[in-house]
Parts: sequence; structure tokens; C-alpha cells
Amino acid sequence: MRRFSLSVALASAALLAALAPVAAFEVDMIDPATHMPLLPHPELLRGGSAQPHESAIPKETVGYNGPFGPGTIVISTSERRLYFVLPGGQAIKYGVGVGRPGFEWAGAKTITRKAEWPSWTPPSQMLRRRPDLPRHMAGGIDNPLGARAMYLGSSLYRIHGSNEPDTIGQAVSSGCIRMTNNDVTDLYERAQVGAKVVVIR
Repeated sequence: MRRFSLSVALASAALLAALAPVAAFEVDMIDPATHMPLLPHPELLRGGSAQPHESAIPKETVGYNGPFGPGTIVISTSERRLYFVLPGGQAIKYGVGVGRPGFEWAGAKTITRKAEWPSWTPPSQMLRRRPDLPRHMAGGIDNPLGARAMYLGSSLYRIHGSNEPDTIGQAVSSGCIRMTNNDVTDLYERAQVGAKVVVIR
């Protein structure tokens, strides 16, 4: 049976009470590892729109006996799952959204940059398909890259958060790997710049 200190419980309760104006986040704000609240983007505390409830696909720790070492990210686009390889024959499995038909890809990349609440500049290829898109969007809760982004080499692809959690587990992107904002934040803290990312179909 798990035991929690009274001081941690009281601190958590007090912080959640202070965040009552963003009640839509309360279900998602408890970190299952520490049982402490996860703070939303400061924009929400200023009265911004809340993220939809993130109930897509819960992450889990699973056995792993593949060929890749700890710290590697393995993405199965057919399974629509991302695995972060841990030591000791385990991996954390997350649900992801992947490229829609015609935008599938496979191969090995490297995380070359990480960003919190990244800005978004649609590439020229996307603007040709969607001239209605903004030319640039500042980071924030309404940005389609979500809470975190990990950039894959010199490609146009990223592993990033999403303000559309209902698309997780679907094939709807232009090739990027989407995660819920909670999951991408968790992965962001684990994955290092220079980590290998292997995408398989």
C-alpha cells in the first residue's frame, strides 16, 4: 500500500485550491509519479482557454527486448505508439498521433533541439497546401505544437504536443508525431538532445 506524507497532501490540496479558476485541468494536473500538481501554462492562469481533457491513451511501463539501448525513442506508426527505452529491459509506452496517408515515413533521426511552448512557423510546403495558415504563431496553449517540441535532425518533423488530444492514436498529421501535452512534457524531461529516434512502419 502506498503511503503519502500529510504535508505533501496538504500542499497539493492548497495548490489545487489556488488553481480553482482552471478547473478543467484538475483531473490532469496530478503527476502520477510524485502525486504533486502539474502546473499549466501561465497563459491559463491569466484566464486563457483551457486544454480539452487529455484522456487519449494512458502511458504505461512495459517490457522491452528490442535492439535499441536506453534513451532511444522508438515509434511504431502502424501501432501508433512511442516507446522510450529504459534500462533493465523496460520502456515507457505512449500513445501518439502519426502522419496521415501520403505523409507516412520511416527512418532514424536524432533530436537536435528541444523547446518549451515553441512558436510555430509553417513550412513553405504546408503553406502551399494551406495558404490560410498563419505565417507565424507564438508559443502558447492555442499553438498546434503544444507544450513541448523535440526537433528531428534537419527534417521538418518534430515530436510535439497537441491542443487536439482526441487526435492521439490517429493518423492525421503532416508527418510529425503528436502527443498529449502531459505526455510530451513527460518525454521531454527524459529525452536528451542527441538521442536517437527510430521510426518504423
